[in-house]
Amino acid sequence: MRVLSVNVGRPRPNPWKQLATTGIDKVPVAGPVAVTAPGPKGTGAVGLAGDRAYDVAHHGGADQAVYAYAREDLDHWETVLGRPLPAGLFGENLTTTGADVNAALIGERWRIGATLTLEVSCPRIPCLTFQGRLERPGWIREFTRAVRPGPYLRVVEPGAVRAGDRIEVVHRPDHEVTVALVFRALTLRPELLPQLLPAQALPEELKETLLRRTAPAEDARETARRDTDPGREV
Repeated sequence: MRVLSVNVGRPRPNPWKQLATTGIDKVPVAGPVAVTAPGPKGTGAVGLAGDRAYDVAHHGGADQAVYAYAREDLDHWETVLGRPLPAGLFGENLTTTGADVNAALIGERWRIGATLTLEVSCPRIPCLTFQGRLERPGWIREFTRAVRPGPYLRVVEPGAVRAGDRIEVVHRPDHEVTVALVFRALTLRPELLPQLLPAQALPEELKETLLRRTAPAEDARETARRDTDPGREV
């Protein structure tokens, strides 16, 4: 896997939300581009120098420092949409090639270049700005059903990135929770939510939501286990 393009946002008006500006309009840059941990969500800071988020309630911060999308998935959408999709059009910072990024595990770590290390944190969830950007009614539903969301990544070790850099997977956690599985569970398949519990590298706010939404089922299973335990005292 390697970086095909590094893309940085240009501020533009956002007529699709009650916000003045969006940073979704990302274009390739020559690089190298410095990548650092941006701190907590709420400031608009992201990982790549020169870029930022404007919907600070939903974007930016440590767990959404970098967004990656595969050229192979863009090629799929070119066929579906019947139009060219240049790198950065989906708002991705890194356009990758050579691997299925949706099969990446939550907590998987990527080494890029000499020092930059990123960790897969969660999938991208489509929003009205994304739909408006594509100028395609029903795009949120269409994108969701395809289960090709692309991962957000946090910065573990800062560094620089440029087009052509090799991406090496240097750590894979001991679970089977992929970006695609998390996306399915959070969107169309909530019955899959309990399967996400082993992924400790999910964002804290997402883990809290997950625990709240799975607690009743877990409590019911624990009650059933106790009631059928032949060794329990009566």
